[in-house]
Order: sequence, then structure tokens, then C-alpha cells
Amino acid sequence: MANGNKGDGSSSSPTNEAEPFIAQVGDLGGPTNAGKKALAEKTRQAIKNHNGFENNGSSSELNVVAAYKAHFREDPLAFLQQVWAYGQGSGWRGYNNYIGAPILYPGQSEAAIRDILNSDQVRLRVRALAERRVAHLISTLPPAQGSLSESERQKEQNKIESLKRRKQREIEAQLNDVARGMAEVSVARLDSMAFIKVFAATINNVLVRMYHQGIHISVPQVLELRRVAAFCAEKKYSIFFLPCHKSHIDYLTFSWLIFRLGLSLPHIIAGENLDLPVVGNILRGGGAFFIRRTFSGDELYPAVIKEYIEQLLSKGKNLECFIEGTRSRTGKLLPPKLGILKYVVDTLVNKRVEDVYICPVSIQYDDVVEAETFISELLGKPKEAESLLGLLSGSGSLLSLQMGRIDVRFKTPWSLRGFIDEQIKRREAPSPKDGSKVALDLQNNNHHKVLLLRALGYRVLADINQAGVVMPAALVGTVMLTLRGRGVGKMELVKRVEWLRSAIEKRGFGVADFGQMKTVDVVERTLAVMKDLVEVQTDVMEPTYIPEKRFELSFYRNQVMHIFVSECLLSASLYIKIKQDGGSSQQLMSKETLTEECGYISHILRNEFVFGTDSLQNNVDKIIREMVADDVLKINDDGMIGLSQKQRDVGRRDFDTYLFMIWPFIEGYWLAACSLLLLAQPPNENQSKNSDIHWFAAKAFEKQAQLFGKTMYAQGELSYLEAVSAQTLSQAIARYEELGIVRRKKSSGAKPIPLIALSPDYAPTYDTNKGRASPSGKLWEFLERLNHFRREGKDRRDADDVVGETVMSVIQQNYPNPVESTRQENAANL
Repeated sequence: MANGNKGDGSSSSPTNEAEPFIAQVGDLGGPTNAGKKALAEKTRQAIKNHNGFENNGSSSELNVVAAYKAHFREDPLAFLQQVWAYGQGSGWRGYNNYIGAPILYPGQSEAAIRDILNSDQVRLRVRALAERRVAHLISTLPPAQGSLSESERQKEQNKIESLKRRKQREIEAQLNDVARGMAEVSVARLDSMAFIKVFAATINNVLVRMYHQGIHISVPQVLELRRVAAFCAEKKYSIFFLPCHKSHIDYLTFSWLIFRLGLSLPHIIAGENLDLPVVGNILRGGGAFFIRRTFSGDELYPAVIKEYIEQLLSKGKNLECFIEGTRSRTGKLLPPKLGILKYVVDTLVNKRVEDVYICPVSIQYDDVVEAETFISELLGKPKEAESLLGLLSGSGSLLSLQMGRIDVRFKTPWSLRGFIDEQIKRREAPSPKDGSKVALDLQNNNHHKVLLLRALGYRVLADINQAGVVMPAALVGTVMLTLRGRGVGKMELVKRVEWLRSAIEKRGFGVADFGQMKTVDVVERTLAVMKDLVEVQTDVMEPTYIPEKRFELSFYRNQVMHIFVSECLLSASLYIKIKQDGGSSQQLMSKETLTEECGYISHILRNEFVFGTDSLQNNVDKIIREMVADDVLKINDDGMIGLSQKQRDVGRRDFDTYLFMIWPFIEGYWLAACSLLLLAQPPNENQSKNSDIHWFAAKAFEKQAQLFGKTMYAQGELSYLEAVSAQTLSQAIARYEELGIVRRKKSSGAKPIPLIALSPDYAPTYDTNKGRASPSGKLWEFLERLNHFRREGKDRRDADDVVGETVMSVIQQNYPNPVESTRQENAANL
């Protein structure tokens, strides 16, 4: 076990960790210890000022590469001293006293492969698969001809048994070779200290050259992380790091930072798409192990991967896995992927390990190198295979970019065993509705396990949101997309950024450290990074900024959505009244109606955001109180709720900010619902009373829905281009499947494809004269209800129709061809 493993989970003082921490990062990445005095004071002040260690405040931030010289021409002597320091392994670069389970020793990966192949789990799976194949082989043998005597039958049976044993051995040997191949491809190669030092030095220089404003951490958070890591090392517990996933750069950023902070490097669970020639081996050397996107159709592979993960956990090795499973292309967190979490939970439930500590991690960038690729994919361009090689192919130009800063924040690691026990106790508690109890059976009830995994996944997402900080680019991007006018003057932009920063901090979330810089300087520096997204007009009385690429800017706005989602949903609900004609006395809503409307839209958008665990009523009451305190809303003497007079005087400035944040999502879900009319073709003359359900190719339909959305945006029927985002449409349609509005299945045939159909209950009636759907039925009612929350448009202010003439005309001309059809009574069993 490496040095530094002192203390336990309860009695260790963060003060005890201060001096080792200062020794670890005090040079701020430079060749000397010039930063240690300032760091020592910052660390001691952080300990003195903060009782807890979840603080996101700017006073506790640290740029761990502040003294690093990224370019030779910047300071030739200092640059050469840095290279020499890495070569000599001086100080933290030697990586001699890391906290955690031992890694980086020769033969580690080969030992892991041997242990996997010799494990009971893999051997039993190999034996079972071989027995099944042998049984199938024996069943195909022709029966004996003619009548056999007892001795002949016995002799024949002996031959069969001998054949079975021989084939069992042969097939087991073959399967063992297959398992070895799987393990050799998958297992990480954290064997070489020399490689890690060179890897770290290279990544250090790459990151600092790309992100010229540094790599920032929170001192209290890292002090607490190191304390818990020491406790886990002593107990031989693993820390399971679960970062969000913004960019392929995450792999490099996080591993380098763990190295820099003096912690045992994690084994990184990565997709096999990154296992490329040369690149794959480099990543393996840095701790990556590659797994398939799907395990379906292979019963041996899951046993190999599961055994490897369980062995790593049993030895206290750290793990890393991106909780979202893929990079978020929209800027906000994606729903959690539960596959790897299931393996880790099973390891505890089956008592192979005593505990694992979960560490949610937020990684934020001012800009990501894949931004243009993300936008192209969201607008419908076919996705290219994810590849780090593709990312690094332009490394020469990447290294000349100035992309702002990186901020990494750690939630204090917490016990997975404690979380499971808490969930079991919560389920055993009497229900407030009927007093019933439900015992959580994780051994035998798969539904209960899924409930636990979902709770775990969303707890991690909530922690990532809570631990993270809002970047300057997110502040500026949000303001630019919440303007009522075409552009904004410089002073007003600064003023709105300050308001947004204050609103974020008031809600208990962190904003990236401005240091000693004034807000106007931060805004100017951020606009320089975002120069391709925001146009500046200088031939006017005051520099005026115009959001030139709104779709791209939405990536930054979405990074603050989780902070204001409750205010946004409540504002959209009240907007139902606000947009109606009449004065302020008519634009009021009762709390009961407001709660009902807020509950409805929250229910529809449930999978888009990470919501708190409080009840709807409590959350609505809380947000109303806060918005009244902020003078956004008022409550009349009769309890009716409406806009405050101040908001009316300033043109609904703050109220509209919340609306502008949420409207693109509401618009996207309305578009997805409207596109379902494409699945509702008019019945032909030959259809029977028990009419057919038409099934359409699901992928082709989603592409057509996006094309339909682009058409509607071009013709002014949609207010926001962000509504046609492929990711939003896909998640909306998935949500509609959960709500029973659409159905899915696989097509028949040798090569089945995913199909989608409108549920019969939502199939509209038809106006035979017009040859189109009539404005009635459950789908129409759903569209009408959702339409209430939308922003007023050119054809929606006074129109009675939920779906206008233009929209219906486009739908009527573009019905897709069904792939197959089924009878309603048969479809009900799918």
C-alpha cells in the first residue's frame, strides 16, 4: 500500500491533510516551489472558514497549473526546468506516495488475466456453455439402427459418454481460449511507472496549451477527497469515480488530475470504439479497459467483464466510469446508464466486497473541441464513429487553440453500502398513503434492483450538479439566449451576467472563480473565447452583442438549466394565464391550478432534468415563496398568484428569463408530439372494423420528424431551432413510449429493425372530405394541453386550431410508408 494511508472515515482531521496537500500541489505546476506560500495560506483559510467540505466558493479555488509554462518561447529556462523535473521524477512527478491500492508494478495485468480465467464465475460459465453445446451435439446424433442387446446398448451408451467427455474438454478448451482473448483485449495495462510519468508529462502540456486559463479545483473538496481516499486505502475499499462526460478530453483531464493530486489512478471503463491501433494501447497504459456497447448475444463476455470488475473492487483498486455512458451533446446531463452500476451493486449484494465509495465528479469546460461536431449531429448529420484518433488528428491546430479554462469538482465520496441500507430502510417504512410496507429484495427481485439502480444513478447526477460550478461561458451564453431583443449592449450584458451569477449563488450553487477580475473583464475574456458564436457590432453608439449561433449557444445555456428548472416550469405554467388577453387582474392563477399545471409539464419533461426528491406540492410552495421574495411574483389577498408590479415595470425581465430557458424544450416535445401525426395515416377503403396498426422504421421516422421540425422552423411555426435537436426529439419519443402514446417492436425477418407505431388509443379520427386528421381524440387533446405552455407565435395568438393549416398540409404530403401492419388485438400483446 502506498504511503499516506492515515486516518479513518470519522476521526481524521482535514487539518492533518493540509501539509501533504501543500507539498503535493504547492508548486502550481511550475519547476519551483514559488506557489507554496500562497497555497499554504489558501489551504489554511479554507479549513478555517468552512466546516463542511462541499464548498464551491471562489475563495477556495486553485489553478493547479498556474505556474506551468506551456510554451518554450514563453520562458525557455522554466520550460526546460519543467521537462527536467518530469524526467527526474522530482516531487509529485515521481508519483511515489500516491494514496490508494498499489498499481504500476510489472505483471499486474497478466496476473489479472490469470485470475479472471481461474475464477469460479468464468469457469462455471464456460462449463455450462460447453455442456449446453455438447447436449445439442448429442441430440443430433442418429439413433442406433435395429434391435440391440443389453450389452450392445451399454456399449453404445459408453461411446456416447466418452464422446460427451471428449467434446466437453474440447469445447471448454475452445471457450477458455475465447475468454482469454476477451480478457487480453479488455484488461487495462497499468504496469509501468515510466510510461505513466511520460504520459502525465505529455498530457500536462497538451491540456495547458489548449486551456490557457488553467485547470481549477476546489481546495476543500480535494482535501476531503484525499482524506476519504486514505480511509478507503486503509480499509481496502475502492473509490468509484463517476464523472459527467462532456468531451473525449475528459479521459485525459481526469486521469492527469488524479495523478497530479497524488491519488491511485483509476481503471477507466471505456467503450470499445476507442480501442484503436496505437491509441488503444496508449489508453490501456493509462488505465483504460474497453467494453462492448452491448453484451447481447454473448453469454461468456459478461462473465469475463463482471469478474474483472469484481476483482478490481475486491483488491481496492479505484474505478472510473462516465455515468451518462456517452458524451452529452446538449450541455446538460443525460439520464444515467445503469449497466456498470449493476455489476458494482451486485458485488456488494453478493458480499464479495464490504463496501465501495462513490465519488461523483463534475468536469466543466469553457469550450470543448467537439462543439461543431455535436451541433452537426444534433441537426441530423450522420454520427461518425467516436474516436480519440479523430480528435487528435488535428492536434497541431488544437494545441494553438485558446479555449478558456477547465474546472473539476469532486463531491465527497460516500458509502455505497450506506446508500443501499438507507434505501432498504426507506422502503420498509410505512407508506404515508396507506401505511403499507415494501421490503426491498435485491437478491431475488429484479424490479427492486432496477428501482435501486435508478435511485443510485439519479443520486449521482444530482451530486454532480450540486458539486459543479457554472463556467463564465455558461453565464454569457445563458444571457445571450434569454434576451427579448435582437442584441444587448455591453453594460446591460455585464449587468445581466452579474444578476445570473448572484441568482446561482443564492440557490447554493457555485460559479467559477473570477479572482481579482471585474465582471466586465471576465465577460470580455469569455466573449473572446466565444467569438465565433456571438457577433459584436461596433459601428453603433455602444458595442452591441448579438447571438449569431443560437443553437451552439444552447450548449452553454443548458449547463445552468438544472439550477433554475423549478422556476422555469412554474413560470411556463403561469404563462398560460399571462399570455391571455386582459389586464393584470385577469392574468392570475390559483395555487391549486398552478400546482396542477406545473405537475403536468414536469411529468412530461421528467426525463429531461434531474428533479429533487421533495413532493410536487412542497416544491411549488417553496418556489412561489422564493419568487415572491425576489419580487417576480405576487400573491393577492384572495390567494391568487400573478406577476409582481415590478416585473411588469421592467418588461417581465426575470420572468421571461425563466421562460426563455424552458421554451426550447417545451417546443421540442410539442414538435415530437406533432410529428406523431405522420404515423396516423388516413384509413383506406379496404380496412376492416378491426383496423390495422401500421408500423414504421423507427430511425427513419426520427429523421423525418427532425426534417419536419426544420420545415416548421423555416416557415415560422416553431420559435426555436433548438427544438429540432435530435437528442431532444429522441428523448421525447422515448418518453411518449413510457406514457403509452407510441409503441415499439422489432420487425419480422432475418434482419429485424426497430419499428414504431402510434398506439390505437391515440389514433385520431379523420375528416374524409379534407383527407386529414380531425381535431379530436387523445392525441389532439395531448397536443392542445402541451400547446398551452408554448410561446406565442405568429399563427398562434388567435387561432383556434392547435395544429395550423400549414402544419397539417406538410403532414398530409409526407406520410411515410409502413414497414408492416398488425391487427389491433395482436398488437395489444406486444
